[in-house]
Amino acid sequence: MAVFTPITFSEATSWIETNYSLGQVTALDGIESGIENSNFFLTTQNNNEKHEFVLTIFERLTAGQLPYYLELMLFLAKNEIAVPAPMMTLSGGVFAELKGKPAAVISKLSGKPAMQPQSTHCEQVGLMLAKLHLTGKNFTLHQENLRSLSWWQKTIPTILPHVSEEQRQLLLSELSAQELFFNSSLYQKLPEGPSHCDLFRDNVLFIDSSTPLLSGFFDFYFAGKDKWLFDLAVTVNDWCIDQNTGKFLPPLLQSTLESYKRIRTFTPEEQEAWPMMLRSAALRFWVSRLWDFYLPREAKLLAPHDPNHFEIILKDRIKSYAY
Repeated sequence: MAVFTPITFSEATSWIETNYSLGQVTALDGIESGIENSNFFLTTQNNNEKHEFVLTIFERLTAGQLPYYLELMLFLAKNEIAVPAPMMTLSGGVFAELKGKPAAVISKLSGKPAMQPQSTHCEQVGLMLAKLHLTGKNFTLHQENLRSLSWWQKTIPTILPHVSEEQRQLLLSELSAQELFFNSSLYQKLPEGPSHCDLFRDNVLFIDSSTPLLSGFFDFYFAGKDKWLFDLAVTVNDWCIDQNTGKFLPPLLQSTLESYKRIRTFTPEEQEAWPMMLRSAALRFWVSRLWDFYLPREAKLLAPHDPNHFEIILKDRIKSYAY
Protein backbone atom coordinates (compact mmCIF):
# COMPACT_ATOMS: atom_id res chain seq x y z
CA MET A 1 0.00 0.00 0.00
CA ALA A 2 3.03 2.26 0.16
CA VAL A 3 3.96 3.56 -3.28
CA PHE A 4 6.89 1.54 -4.65
CA THR A 5 5.89 2.04 -8.30
CA PRO A 6 4.78 5.63 -8.95
CA ILE A 7 2.43 6.29 -11.84
CA THR A 8 1.29 9.56 -13.32
CA PHE A 9 -2.29 10.61 -13.94
CA SER A 10 -1.78 10.27 -17.70
CA GLU A 11 -0.28 6.78 -17.32
CA ALA A 12 -3.23 5.66 -15.21
CA THR A 13 -5.70 7.18 -17.67
CA SER A 14 -4.12 5.43 -20.64
CA TRP A 15 -4.00 2.09 -18.80
CA ILE A 16 -7.63 2.31 -17.69
CA GLU A 17 -8.83 3.23 -21.19
CA THR A 18 -6.89 0.31 -22.69
CA ASN A 19 -7.96 -2.36 -20.22
CA TYR A 20 -11.30 -1.36 -18.63
CA SER A 21 -14.66 0.20 -19.32
CA LEU A 22 -14.95 2.34 -16.20
CA GLY A 23 -15.40 5.82 -17.61
CA GLN A 24 -13.08 8.82 -17.57
CA VAL A 25 -10.38 9.00 -14.90
CA THR A 26 -10.83 12.19 -12.85
CA ALA A 27 -8.52 11.65 -9.85
CA LEU A 28 -5.59 9.49 -8.74
CA ASP A 29 -4.10 9.65 -5.24
CA GLY A 30 -1.43 7.46 -3.63
CA ILE A 31 -2.35 5.60 -0.45
CA GLU A 32 0.21 5.95 2.32
CA SER A 33 -0.68 3.13 4.72
CA GLY A 34 0.73 -0.39 4.42
CA ILE A 35 4.00 -1.86 3.21
CA GLU A 36 3.37 -4.48 0.50
CA ASN A 37 1.90 -3.08 -2.72
CA SER A 38 1.52 0.25 -4.50
CA ASN A 39 -2.05 1.43 -4.01
CA PHE A 40 -3.96 4.43 -5.32
CA PHE A 41 -7.44 5.79 -4.87
CA LEU A 42 -8.89 6.01 -8.37
CA THR A 43 -11.96 8.07 -9.27
CA THR A 44 -13.76 7.82 -12.59
CA GLN A 45 -16.84 9.46 -14.08
CA ASN A 46 -19.33 7.70 -16.33
CA ASN A 47 -22.61 9.27 -17.50
CA ASN A 48 -22.19 12.07 -14.93
CA GLU A 49 -21.85 9.51 -12.12
CA LYS A 50 -18.72 9.34 -9.96
CA HIS A 51 -17.23 5.93 -9.17
CA GLU A 52 -14.44 5.19 -6.68
CA PHE A 53 -11.96 2.32 -6.86
CA VAL A 54 -8.59 1.20 -5.54
CA LEU A 55 -5.87 0.64 -8.13
CA THR A 56 -3.23 -1.82 -6.88
CA ILE A 57 0.14 -2.58 -8.46
CA PHE A 58 1.43 -5.84 -6.99
CA GLU A 59 5.07 -5.63 -5.96
CA ARG A 60 5.73 -9.15 -4.66
CA LEU A 61 2.87 -11.31 -5.89
CA THR A 62 3.42 -12.76 -9.34
CA ALA A 63 0.96 -13.07 -12.20
CA GLY A 64 0.83 -16.78 -11.40
CA GLN A 65 -0.04 -16.24 -7.74
CA LEU A 66 -2.42 -13.32 -8.15
CA PRO A 67 -5.54 -15.07 -9.50
CA TYR A 68 -6.02 -16.87 -6.17
CA TYR A 69 -6.43 -13.63 -4.23
CA LEU A 70 -8.57 -11.80 -6.75
CA GLU A 71 -10.78 -14.79 -7.54
CA LEU A 72 -11.24 -15.41 -3.80
CA MET A 73 -12.45 -11.84 -3.33
CA LEU A 74 -14.78 -12.17 -6.31
CA PHE A 75 -16.15 -15.48 -5.00
CA LEU A 76 -16.76 -14.10 -1.50
CA ALA A 77 -18.40 -10.93 -2.83
CA LYS A 78 -20.75 -12.99 -5.01
CA ASN A 79 -21.67 -15.04 -1.92
CA GLU A 80 -22.68 -12.02 0.17
CA ILE A 81 -19.50 -11.70 2.21
CA ALA A 82 -18.73 -7.99 2.61
CA VAL A 83 -15.48 -7.65 0.63
CA PRO A 84 -14.45 -5.50 -2.35
CA ALA A 85 -14.58 -7.13 -5.78
CA PRO A 86 -12.07 -6.86 -8.63
CA MET A 87 -13.30 -5.21 -11.80
CA MET A 88 -13.18 -7.37 -14.92
CA THR A 89 -10.89 -6.26 -17.74
CA LEU A 90 -12.08 -5.89 -21.33
CA SER A 91 -10.48 -9.27 -22.04
CA GLY A 92 -12.39 -10.93 -19.20
CA GLY A 93 -9.52 -11.15 -16.72
CA VAL A 94 -9.15 -9.88 -13.16
CA PHE A 95 -5.85 -8.04 -13.68
CA ALA A 96 -3.62 -6.55 -16.37
CA GLU A 97 0.02 -5.55 -16.64
CA LEU A 98 1.00 -2.00 -15.64
CA LYS A 99 4.61 -0.83 -15.83
CA GLY A 100 5.78 -4.42 -16.07
CA LYS A 101 3.84 -5.61 -13.01
CA PRO A 102 0.41 -7.14 -12.49
CA ALA A 103 -2.22 -4.61 -11.44
CA ALA A 104 -5.93 -4.65 -10.67
CA VAL A 105 -8.81 -2.27 -10.08
CA ILE A 106 -10.92 -3.12 -7.03
CA SER A 107 -14.23 -1.67 -5.86
CA LYS A 108 -13.81 0.77 -2.96
CA LEU A 109 -15.67 0.09 0.27
CA SER A 110 -17.37 2.83 2.25
CA GLY A 111 -16.51 3.67 5.82
CA LYS A 112 -13.48 4.07 8.07
CA PRO A 113 -11.41 1.73 10.26
CA ALA A 114 -12.27 1.44 13.95
CA MET A 115 -8.81 2.00 15.37
CA GLN A 116 -10.15 2.04 18.94
CA PRO A 117 -12.68 -0.78 18.67
CA GLN A 118 -15.50 -1.40 21.09
CA SER A 119 -17.36 -4.63 21.73
CA THR A 120 -19.89 -3.86 18.99
CA HIS A 121 -17.08 -3.69 16.41
CA CYS A 122 -15.51 -6.92 17.64
CA GLU A 123 -18.83 -8.73 17.60
CA GLN A 124 -19.40 -7.88 13.94
CA VAL A 125 -15.84 -8.85 13.01
CA GLY A 126 -16.19 -12.25 14.70
CA LEU A 127 -19.48 -12.95 12.93
CA MET A 128 -18.20 -11.97 9.49
CA LEU A 129 -14.94 -13.89 9.87
CA ALA A 130 -16.80 -17.10 10.73
CA LYS A 131 -19.11 -16.60 7.75
CA LEU A 132 -16.10 -16.01 5.51
CA HIS A 133 -14.51 -19.27 6.68
CA LEU A 134 -17.59 -21.38 6.08
CA THR A 135 -18.35 -19.75 2.72
CA GLY A 136 -14.74 -20.22 1.58
CA LYS A 137 -15.04 -23.99 1.93
CA ASN A 138 -16.65 -24.01 -1.53
CA PHE A 139 -13.88 -21.98 -3.20
CA THR A 140 -12.10 -24.25 -5.67
CA LEU A 141 -8.71 -22.54 -6.17
CA HIS A 142 -5.91 -23.51 -3.81
CA GLN A 143 -2.90 -21.67 -2.42
CA GLU A 144 -1.15 -22.06 0.91
CA ASN A 145 -0.53 -19.13 3.22
CA LEU A 146 2.79 -17.88 1.85
CA ARG A 147 3.77 -16.34 5.21
CA SER A 148 3.48 -19.51 7.28
CA LEU A 149 6.12 -21.76 8.86
CA SER A 150 8.30 -22.28 5.78
CA TRP A 151 8.56 -18.51 5.35
CA TRP A 152 9.49 -18.03 9.02
CA GLN A 153 12.19 -20.68 8.66
CA LYS A 154 13.62 -18.89 5.64
CA THR A 155 13.29 -15.33 6.97
CA ILE A 156 14.42 -15.59 10.59
CA PRO A 157 18.08 -16.35 9.68
CA THR A 158 18.19 -13.16 7.57
CA ILE A 159 17.15 -10.95 10.49
CA LEU A 160 19.18 -12.57 13.27
CA PRO A 161 22.29 -10.44 12.55
CA HIS A 162 20.27 -7.29 13.22
CA VAL A 163 18.68 -8.14 16.59
CA SER A 164 19.90 -8.35 20.18
CA GLU A 165 21.03 -11.62 21.74
CA GLU A 166 17.84 -11.78 23.81
CA GLN A 167 15.71 -11.33 20.69
CA ARG A 168 17.80 -13.90 18.86
CA GLN A 169 17.20 -16.50 21.55
CA LEU A 170 13.47 -15.75 21.62
CA LEU A 171 13.14 -16.03 17.85
CA LEU A 172 14.98 -19.33 17.72
CA SER A 173 13.26 -20.89 20.72
CA GLU A 174 9.79 -19.90 19.49
CA LEU A 175 10.53 -21.11 15.97
CA SER A 176 11.54 -24.46 17.44
CA ALA A 177 8.32 -24.61 19.47
CA GLN A 178 6.27 -23.78 16.38
CA GLU A 179 8.00 -26.46 14.32
CA LEU A 180 6.97 -29.03 16.91
CA PHE A 181 3.43 -27.65 16.96
CA PHE A 182 3.05 -27.67 13.17
CA ASN A 183 4.29 -31.26 13.01
CA SER A 184 1.98 -32.48 15.77
CA SER A 185 -1.07 -34.66 15.22
CA LEU A 186 -3.10 -31.98 17.01
CA TYR A 187 -2.21 -29.38 14.38
CA GLN A 188 -3.03 -31.74 11.52
CA LYS A 189 -6.57 -32.20 12.86
CA LEU A 190 -7.43 -28.50 12.90
CA PRO A 191 -10.09 -27.33 10.37
CA GLU A 192 -8.71 -25.27 7.51
CA GLY A 193 -9.66 -23.40 4.38
CA PRO A 194 -9.29 -19.99 2.71
CA SER A 195 -8.32 -17.45 5.37
CA HIS A 196 -7.66 -13.70 5.35
CA CYS A 197 -4.52 -14.07 7.52
CA ASP A 198 -4.12 -10.30 8.00
CA LEU A 199 -7.40 -9.08 9.49
CA PHE A 200 -6.05 -6.09 11.41
CA ARG A 201 -8.15 -3.10 12.41
CA ASP A 202 -7.00 -1.09 9.40
CA ASN A 203 -8.23 -3.83 7.04
CA VAL A 204 -11.86 -3.55 8.17
CA LEU A 205 -14.21 -0.63 7.51
CA PHE A 206 -17.30 0.51 9.40
CA ILE A 207 -19.98 2.98 8.39
CA ASP A 208 -20.41 5.53 11.16
CA SER A 209 -23.88 5.81 12.61
CA SER A 210 -25.53 5.56 15.99
CA THR A 211 -24.63 1.86 15.78
CA PRO A 212 -21.47 1.18 13.74
CA LEU A 213 -22.14 -1.12 10.80
CA LEU A 214 -19.40 -3.30 9.29
CA SER A 215 -18.87 -2.26 5.68
CA GLY A 216 -16.37 -4.96 4.79
CA PHE A 217 -12.99 -6.69 4.99
CA PHE A 218 -10.31 -5.75 2.48
CA ASP A 219 -6.61 -6.28 1.62
CA PHE A 220 -6.70 -10.02 0.93
CA TYR A 221 -3.16 -10.19 -0.41
CA PHE A 222 -1.84 -12.30 2.46
CA ALA A 223 -4.77 -14.71 2.19
CA GLY A 224 -4.33 -18.43 1.65
CA LYS A 225 -5.34 -21.83 2.88
CA ASP A 226 -4.57 -22.03 6.59
CA LYS A 227 -6.04 -23.23 9.83
CA TRP A 228 -9.12 -21.13 10.59
CA LEU A 229 -7.88 -20.91 14.17
CA PHE A 230 -4.76 -19.08 12.95
CA ASP A 231 -6.91 -16.52 11.14
CA LEU A 232 -8.90 -15.93 14.31
CA ALA A 233 -5.73 -15.68 16.42
CA VAL A 234 -4.29 -13.04 14.08
CA THR A 235 -7.52 -11.10 14.42
CA VAL A 236 -7.82 -11.11 18.22
CA ASN A 237 -4.10 -10.34 18.63
CA ASP A 238 -4.84 -6.97 17.05
CA TRP A 239 -8.50 -6.20 17.78
CA CYS A 240 -8.76 -7.28 21.40
CA ILE A 241 -5.66 -5.94 23.12
CA ASP A 242 -4.34 -3.04 25.11
CA GLN A 243 -2.07 -1.45 22.50
CA ASN A 244 0.54 -0.52 25.12
CA THR A 245 0.88 -3.82 26.96
CA GLY A 246 -0.27 -6.31 24.31
CA LYS A 247 -2.51 -7.98 26.88
CA PHE A 248 -6.05 -8.98 26.01
CA LEU A 249 -8.97 -6.78 26.99
CA PRO A 250 -11.48 -9.40 28.18
CA PRO A 251 -14.68 -7.66 26.96
CA LEU A 252 -13.30 -7.32 23.42
CA LEU A 253 -11.91 -10.84 23.34
CA GLN A 254 -15.18 -12.28 24.64
CA SER A 255 -17.25 -10.35 22.08
CA THR A 256 -15.10 -11.57 19.19
CA LEU A 257 -14.93 -15.21 20.22
CA GLU A 258 -18.56 -15.56 21.25
CA SER A 259 -19.83 -14.00 18.03
CA TYR A 260 -17.51 -16.20 15.94
CA LYS A 261 -18.70 -19.33 17.75
CA ARG A 262 -22.33 -18.45 17.08
CA ILE A 263 -21.59 -19.24 13.43
CA ARG A 264 -18.87 -21.88 13.82
CA THR A 265 -18.08 -23.64 17.09
CA PHE A 266 -14.57 -24.76 17.99
CA THR A 267 -13.65 -28.42 17.73
CA PRO A 268 -12.02 -30.02 20.81
CA GLU A 269 -8.69 -29.91 18.97
CA GLU A 270 -9.09 -26.18 18.38
CA GLN A 271 -9.80 -25.59 22.06
CA GLU A 272 -6.56 -27.38 22.92
CA ALA A 273 -4.49 -25.66 20.21
CA TRP A 274 -5.73 -22.11 20.91
CA PRO A 275 -2.88 -21.06 23.27
CA MET A 276 -0.18 -22.16 20.84
CA MET A 277 -1.97 -20.62 17.87
CA LEU A 278 -1.99 -17.23 19.62
CA ARG A 279 1.79 -17.54 19.76
CA SER A 280 1.92 -18.57 16.08
CA ALA A 281 0.03 -15.43 15.11
CA ALA A 282 2.28 -13.21 17.22
CA LEU A 283 5.48 -14.75 15.84
CA ARG A 284 4.32 -14.38 12.23
CA PHE A 285 3.94 -10.62 12.53
CA TRP A 286 6.98 -10.06 14.70
CA VAL A 287 9.10 -11.77 12.04
CA SER A 288 7.54 -9.84 9.15
CA ARG A 289 7.90 -6.51 10.93
CA LEU A 290 11.54 -7.20 11.81
CA TRP A 291 12.13 -8.11 8.16
CA ASP A 292 10.45 -4.92 6.90
CA PHE A 293 12.29 -2.81 9.47
CA TYR A 294 15.83 -4.12 8.97
CA LEU A 295 15.65 -5.15 5.30
CA PRO A 296 13.32 -2.54 3.80
CA ARG A 297 12.56 -1.84 0.18
CA GLU A 298 12.59 1.69 -1.15
CA ALA A 299 9.16 3.28 -1.40
CA LYS A 300 7.95 6.82 -1.87
CA LEU A 301 5.56 6.71 1.09
CA LEU A 302 6.91 3.74 3.08
CA ALA A 303 6.54 3.78 6.88
CA PRO A 304 7.47 0.40 8.44
CA HIS A 305 5.53 -0.73 11.50
CA ASP A 306 7.26 -0.97 14.88
CA PRO A 307 8.42 -4.60 15.32
CA ASN A 308 8.64 -4.29 19.11
CA HIS A 309 4.85 -4.31 19.31
CA PHE A 310 4.62 -7.98 18.38
CA GLU A 311 7.64 -8.92 20.45
CA ILE A 312 5.68 -7.66 23.47
CA ILE A 313 2.60 -9.62 22.37
CA LEU A 314 4.57 -12.83 21.82
CA LYS A 315 6.17 -12.59 25.25
CA ASP A 316 2.76 -12.12 26.83
CA ARG A 317 1.27 -15.09 24.97
CA ILE A 318 4.16 -17.32 26.04
CA LYS A 319 3.80 -16.21 29.65
CA SER A 320 0.01 -16.22 29.82
CA TYR A 321 -0.73 -19.20 27.58
CA ALA A 322 1.90 -21.79 28.37
CA TYR A 323 1.59 -24.80 26.09
